[in-house]
Amino acid sequence: MDMLGKKIKQLRQQKGMSLTELALRADVSKSYLSTIERDVQKNPSIHFLEKIADVLGVSVFQLIEADKESVDALDQGWIELIKEAMEAGVDKQAFREFIEFQKWRNRKA
Repeated sequence: MDMLGKKIKQLRQQKGMSLTELALRADVSKSYLSTIERDVQKNPSIHFLEKIADVLGVSVFQLIEADKESVDALDQGWIELIKEAMEAGVDKQAFREFIEFQKWRNRKA
């Protein structure tokens, strides 16, 4: 996600927010947010991205879409599967629970 930090900083500045304000409103660490914006840290959690996206008024996909390499790396089948799940009413929490179940099941195997 090489462009992610720049995208977050750009959106934050467009909203007229300081780094401190975004961190407070998103309930994330200011220092961690700073490392993301400076591309020191390049692998934030989806939970972090959801918090930032919510405050900035964009979707997580809009945050990462500037990074064409990441988007291109997504198999079209995965994109369609995600869309289908969303249309079927699968929310993020249910999806997370499914992932945790899969991890648990894999550990038991």
